[in-house]
Amino acid sequence: MFSNTITITRPDDWHLHLRDGEPMSDVITFSAERFGRALVMPNLTPPVVTVEMATAYRNRILTELHIARLEKKFHPLMTLYLTDNTSPEEIVEAKKSGFIHAVKYYPAGATTNSTAGVTDICAIFPVLKKMEEIGMILCLHGEVTTPGVDVYEREMYFIGSVLFQLLDAFPNLRIVLEHITTAHAVRVVQKHGINLAATITAHHLLANRNDMLANGIKPHFYCKPILKTQEDQWALLQAATSGNPKFFLGTDSAPHSQRLKENDCGCAGCFTAPAGIELYAEAFETMNALDTLEGFASHFGADFYGLPRNQDTITLVRKPWTIPDHYPFGQDVVVPFGANEIMHWKLQSVK
Repeated sequence: MFSNTITITRPDDWHLHLRDGEPMSDVITFSAERFGRALVMPNLTPPVVTVEMATAYRNRILTELHIARLEKKFHPLMTLYLTDNTSPEEIVEAKKSGFIHAVKYYPAGATTNSTAGVTDICAIFPVLKKMEEIGMILCLHGEVTTPGVDVYEREMYFIGSVLFQLLDAFPNLRIVLEHITTAHAVRVVQKHGINLAATITAHHLLANRNDMLANGIKPHFYCKPILKTQEDQWALLQAATSGNPKFFLGTDSAPHSQRLKENDCGCAGCFTAPAGIELYAEAFETMNALDTLEGFASHFGADFYGLPRNQDTITLVRKPWTIPDHYPFGQDVVVPFGANEIMHWKLQSVK
C-alpha cells in the first residue's frame, strides 16, 4: 500500500502547447504551477521557424509568467519548427542561444498548424547532419501523411519509412519520438540505442479508442496521433512504469476552444494541463507503480536533454476532486480532458 501523499522532485513537461496571446494567458499557470520546465512547441500561426521568432515568443511567455508571479518557478524551453527551408546556419544560431533545446519535425499536414512542415525528409539531411554535429535534439511527430495509409497505422508506417532511415543515416543524432501510441513504438524504442527516447502522454495511458468511440463520439478524446487499442494502451503503461530511462513525461497538452472541438472540424488535441501531473499519478496507481513516477516525470527527461534535475519538490495528496467542465480560453472556453470526472490525487504544494 502507498501512503496518502507522494513527494517527488518537481517534474518537467517535455511536450507542451501554450498557444499565444490571450489564450496563452488563460492556460499557462496550470503548467507553471506543476512543472519546473516545459519544452514549448513551435506550431503557432505563423510557425516559430527562426531564432528571432523563438526569442520573441519566449519573451511573450516570460511576460505572462511575470504577470502570474511565476517567472522564477517555471522555465520555458524553446523549440524551432523544422521546414524544407531551414538552414544549417539557423540551427547553429539556435544552439548558441542557450534557450532553444530542440528542433521539431512535423510531417506537412500531420496535425494542428503543420502545413509548413517537412515534405521531403531527404531534403533536410544537411540540417540533420548539422544537428548531429552540434548535439541539437530532434523531436519527431511520428506519423506519415501518405494518402491511403490507415489513420491507426500512421505511426507504424512512420517508424518503418522515416525513423529507421534517420537512425541509419545519423547514428549519433539524439531523437525523441514524441507521444508514442503503439506497442510497436515501445518495442522500437526499447531495442534501439541510447540516442532514441520517447515521450508518453497521460491521455494515451488512461484511454484508448473505445473510450473515444464506443458510446458516442467524444471529441475531447480526439488527438493526433489518435488513441489506439487496449493492447497498445497496456504496452504504454508498462513502458512508462518500467523505470526504463528511455521513456519520460510529455503531456502534449493542446488546448482548443470548445467551439472548434465540438463541430465538424473536431480539432485534434487533449487539454490535460489542469491536471498535468495528477493524471499521470492516476495512471501509475493503476499499475501499482507510484514508486516509479519520479523517474519518469522528473529525472529521465532532464537527463536525456542534458539538463540538471530540478532541486525543488512537489507533493500530491490523495484527495478527491472533480475536474471542472470548462475553463476560460480567450474569447471562448476550453474543455479539459476528464471534464466532470473525479480525480483521486491533487497537487498540494511545491517546495
